[in-house]
Amino acid sequence: MARVLTPRAEDFPRWYQDLIAKAELADNGPVRGTMVIRPTAYAIWERMVSDMDSRIKAAGAENAYFPLFIPESYLKREAEHVEGFSPELAVVTHGGGKQLAEPIVVRPTSETVIGEFMAKWVDSYRDLPLLLNQWANVVRWEMRPRIFLRTSEFLWQEGHTAHASFEDAKAYTLKIHHEVYERHMRDLLAIPVVVGRKTDRERFAGATSTYTLEAMTGDGKALQMGTSHELGQNFARAFEIFFSSDSGTRELAWTTSWGTSTRMLGGLIMCHGDDNGLRLPPLLAPTQAVVTVVKTGVEDAARSLYEDLVAAGVRAKLDDRVDTAFGRRAVDAELKGIPVRVEVGPRDIAAGNVTLVRRTDGSKTPVSIGEAVGAVTAALEADQKGLYEEALSRREARTVDVATLDEALEAAASGWARIPWSAVGVEGEALANQSAISVRCLYRPDGSVPASQDEPDLIAILARSY
Repeated sequence: MARVLTPRAEDFPRWYQDLIAKAELADNGPVRGTMVIRPTAYAIWERMVSDMDSRIKAAGAENAYFPLFIPESYLKREAEHVEGFSPELAVVTHGGGKQLAEPIVVRPTSETVIGEFMAKWVDSYRDLPLLLNQWANVVRWEMRPRIFLRTSEFLWQEGHTAHASFEDAKAYTLKIHHEVYERHMRDLLAIPVVVGRKTDRERFAGATSTYTLEAMTGDGKALQMGTSHELGQNFARAFEIFFSSDSGTRELAWTTSWGTSTRMLGGLIMCHGDDNGLRLPPLLAPTQAVVTVVKTGVEDAARSLYEDLVAAGVRAKLDDRVDTAFGRRAVDAELKGIPVRVEVGPRDIAAGNVTLVRRTDGSKTPVSIGEAVGAVTAALEADQKGLYEEALSRREARTVDVATLDEALEAAASGWARIPWSAVGVEGEALANQSAISVRCLYRPDGSVPASQDEPDLIAILARSY
């Protein structure tokens, strides 16, 4: 059979594009930089949304919705913010056949419009903390688009909160970062991430601190999977978010923002995919097991097994399309990353067996019909853990400890460099950027997140990135 995908080792970016097309995940939209997310990928995104949304609500935030269109004057009220976003803005100048009195920005992020309404809704310390989240689309005009990773329009969640103190704002930012984002990526996506602080050069426009979660892709590059930002009082000052304290004084609030997006779909593909297609972590997979009828004559046995799997809580499908070649159906299931395939054929049934095929390693194991449900659930549990451990092992194998910037630049050509931040510094970071290598994050030797880039003994990760 001719190969379906370009091998990863031959051309990783081409493999990525091939997989997206062949697995029916997405198409390029009619406007450059946009994408159409197909049902296969959207079903995965829905499961991500469900898990993330429940974690966000458990952290105390409530969902709301804010306008897609933002007056240009709002962005200009926070100078660093508008300067950071101006190259990416899509601006509407005409509406209803007439030139608008004020240009309208298509939402690139919502700090400014939400800040405007926080100022209306916050009056007293009793109104704080105000914890908001929205699921929305945003537009950032992308010069070098790549489906899921960088598109001019994408889907995301963005959280925005206001607090009575710096300490409360900081604690909530880190709560979201660890208890929501890190656990979502580790426990559901099976993706190990390094959690750290962005350098001042890399932090979000208008923020005082930015925290990041960095994953390693299959070709050894880095991918920023999500960020959380302490905004200090910058936006509160610009939008006059004041509150009366318990002692009666008028105080400025402290605000935060944090977000993840459909970029996580790209990270999922690049982290777990192999030369045969996508590999989905079983907890995330919309379909965990497909019961496949190999040939006619075993439909009743296949349907009975399918019903037993559903009764056991497995998200299963029955594939009885015997008018489509078995090989084609098997390749399609591999491409789409369905964790387990249970093949039911006449010879299997005659022997009292079915064949269990695991997507993670391609293994095929005959199991008795009576033990099939237990074998499937055991395989799903093992493969969730196995995908995480495989990704972690690859990251550690391709992360090199170095002592000098030159060594870091060399190591970052094929993986990650781990180096004392003091050996890089601000000047070294600028030099690395000239070689398309960036400081992905900083962290303390114990793995915790530093309060600033000026702390002693910090560790830096340097890598090429998507």
